[in-house]
Order: sequence, then C-alpha cells, then structure tokens
Amino acid sequence: MTRHAFPIAERSTIPVVDSDTVFPVNRVFCVGRNYAAHAREMGADPMREPPFFFAKPADAILTGADLQLPYPPKTNDLHHEVEMVVGLRSGGLDIPVEEALGHVFGAALGIEFTRRDLQGEAKKAGRPWEMGKGFDGSAVIGPMTEFDPSTLPQSGPIQLDVNGAPRQSGDLSDMIWGVAETISALSAFLTLRAGDIIYTGTPEGVGAVDVGDHLTATCPTLQTLNVGIVASPPQICPETETGRIT
Repeated sequence: MTRHAFPIAERSTIPVVDSDTVFPVNRVFCVGRNYAAHAREMGADPMREPPFFFAKPADAILTGADLQLPYPPKTNDLHHEVEMVVGLRSGGLDIPVEEALGHVFGAALGIEFTRRDLQGEAKKAGRPWEMGKGFDGSAVIGPMTEFDPSTLPQSGPIQLDVNGAPRQSGDLSDMIWGVAETISALSAFLTLRAGDIIYTGTPEGVGAVDVGDHLTATCPTLQTLNVGIVASPPQICPETETGRIT
C-alpha cells in the first residue's frame, strides 16, 4: 500500500447542471487568439497562424454560478476574457477532427483572467508568461451542461457585461478553429484525457476590471455566470500577527 508523505490536495470539480454529479478536472488548456477580431486587437494577424495553446494549473479553477474573485497580487491590470469551455469525457492522441466531438462531455461559460501587465513584461523579455495566466482563481467557470455531438453549441451569441454594460460580444461561430478542430489540434501535441477542459477562445473587447466590478457572462445555451471582483484579504505576518499587504 502506498503511503503519501502528506494528504493529497482535493481535486477541482465543476458542478453539472440538473445532476447530483460533478465534473472532475484533470488539466486546464486554453487556445489563444481564436477569434479574428480579438487577435487583431492583440496586434496579431489571425490568418497567418495555426492554433496555439497554453495551460493553467488545475487548482486555478474557481467554479459556480455566482462567484467572488479576490483581486490577485502583483498586478495593476487584471483583464477578463469570456469563453465557452468544453470538458472531455475521454481523450486520446492525434484525434481525427471527425471524431473529436465524441470525446466531449459538456460545456460551460468561463472567464479566463490575465494579469496583463505581467504577461506583457514577460513577452518583452522573451520569458514564459505562466505567472500572467496561471494564478489562483484565473480559470473561472460556471456550471457545466452535458451535451452530445449533435447538441453541442457551435453558434450563438456569447457576451460579457461589466457593471451592466456590454464589454465583450461575439458569436461562437466566429471561432477561427471550431471545437472539433481545436480538440484535434491539441491532441497532436499530447494525449488528452477524461477531465481535461479547454477554454476555446475569447471575442474582442477584453479589458481591465477592478475591485467592486461585477461581471455577467451569458450565452443562450449555457448557464449564466456571475463574478464579483473583491479585495484580497490582507496577509498576516506571523511575527506580528498584523495585516500586511504583500
């Protein structure tokens, strides 16, 4: 019998709509610049590049229908990116496009948060930008709805409002690489597994949020997602037991 040196951390899970089950998260992948207008606002030419991917830690997940995200440390430029997220029930290596949707369990609305200033500094220095993308709570996701290949949303409006005003708006059909193509392309790099989730890209209109802002993500076929940005609690200095912002 294997004895662990310390208790294993609990696995992140996502509630499943109209079910008493949860979706257990294995890994979190994101496809970059998958809407042409967003690619252009980020200074890229969407017609010249194949899909590219980055990852977040599985414990970066913050899930539920009504959430509070503490403003993360080390940034003054926290950006929102609303996305449809798909969760896989199975996986494989080099999955053909025509078989890809058969591996999907369901989909949910998500907001991928970025410490844009940290990301920008890392890009300029030619360094990895995980710390701009992979912090606590950076992978926000609402309850997941189960779909089969024939019912998985492939079109329809997706929108993010900030304090009641529209901020991001697009259509799922505007994706440069559809869900099946994205899954197939990602599986060429590594073996996908049950429990993997994929953020499928964001439409134009990304921007900064601050403490006190309220975000609402909507898509007609997915559960609405509400997120409030709240102040981070002060960290306690063990020596003095006084609050200290770090």
